[in-house]
Amino acid sequence: MTRTLSERSEPKGLAIAGWRIDSVDTGRFWLDGGAMFGVVPWTMWSKLTPPDAKNRIELGMRAMLMRGHGRTVLVDCGAGDKWTPKMVDIYGIDHKTSSLERGLAAHGLKPADVTDLLLTHLHFDHAGGLSKADPSGGLSLVFPKAKHWLQKSNLAWARNPHDRERASYLPEHVGPVGDAPGLELVDGPAEFLPGISLVCCDGHTFGQQLPLVHGPEGKLFYCADLVPTMNHLPVAWVMGYDLNALLSMKEKKDILDRAAKENWILFSEHDPRSAAARVTLDDKGKFVVREKVDV
Repeated sequence: MTRTLSERSEPKGLAIAGWRIDSVDTGRFWLDGGAMFGVVPWTMWSKLTPPDAKNRIELGMRAMLMRGHGRTVLVDCGAGDKWTPKMVDIYGIDHKTSSLERGLAAHGLKPADVTDLLLTHLHFDHAGGLSKADPSGGLSLVFPKAKHWLQKSNLAWARNPHDRERASYLPEHVGPVGDAPGLELVDGPAEFLPGISLVCCDGHTFGQQLPLVHGPEGKLFYCADLVPTMNHLPVAWVMGYDLNALLSMKEKKDILDRAAKENWILFSEHDPRSAAARVTLDDKGKFVVREKVDV
C-alpha cells in the first residue's frame, strides 16, 4: 500500500501524480569531511557527522525509483563496481550490504526493467553504475533498454572538465553514456514526464538537473548535490567541491524557501541515515528538519 504525503505511519513508498516513489540503496562511500563542508570549521561539522581516522565522513548513494504512467524511472545509479582496489580504498566504496542490483531486486526489478535513467550529473558517485565491464574487456550499459536523460551542458563539461573536477568525471563513466543509443539530451529546465519537472542548478557543477515531482498530493524534490545531506541545510554550508559556492548558496536558499513554504519532501541522495525530510525555519531563521519521511 502506498501513502500520500499527508500520511506519516503507512509503509514505505509515496504516491504523487500517478507515480509510486521508493528509495534504492546502491551502496556507501566516504569522502573528506573538510571538502564536504567547505569553509565550515571542523569543530562544527564533526559534532554532527564524526569523521573516521582519515577525516572522511560516511555518505549514502541513494537512487530514487519512480513507477507509473507505463514507465520505470531511476534517478541516478550510484558508483558502480568498475573500481581498482586502490580507488575503493581511497573513497571507501562499500557494496557489502547494498548495491544497485540488490537495491533494484528489493523492489522486484532488474536493470533491464528500467525504461528511463535520469542522471542528475555525471560525477562518479551518481553515474558510475550506468556501465559495467564486459568479458571482452570493454564496457557495456547496465540499463540497455533505458533512455538516458542528461543535461546537454553537463555532458559537454564532463567530456572536457576543468582540472578541479577531473577526478569526479571519470572517462569510464562519461564515455559509455555519451555513446548510449538511447541518450536524450535536455537543454535547460523542462517538463520531463507527467508530474515531473527538471530544475537546473550550476553552482555545484555545470548542468546538474534535479527532478521535482508535483501533484495534488504535494511535492517531492530530489536534492542530489544541491543539499548533499540534512546536515547541509544551513545556506552557507556548501561543499568545497562546488565550482561556485555563492551560486550554490543562492540556488539552495531558493529551493529551501519554496520547500519550507510549500511543505515539500526533500529526498536525500547522500545522507547516510535520512532518506527524506520536510524542513522549516527555526526561530533564528535557519532551515532545520521539521520531520523525517520514510521512503
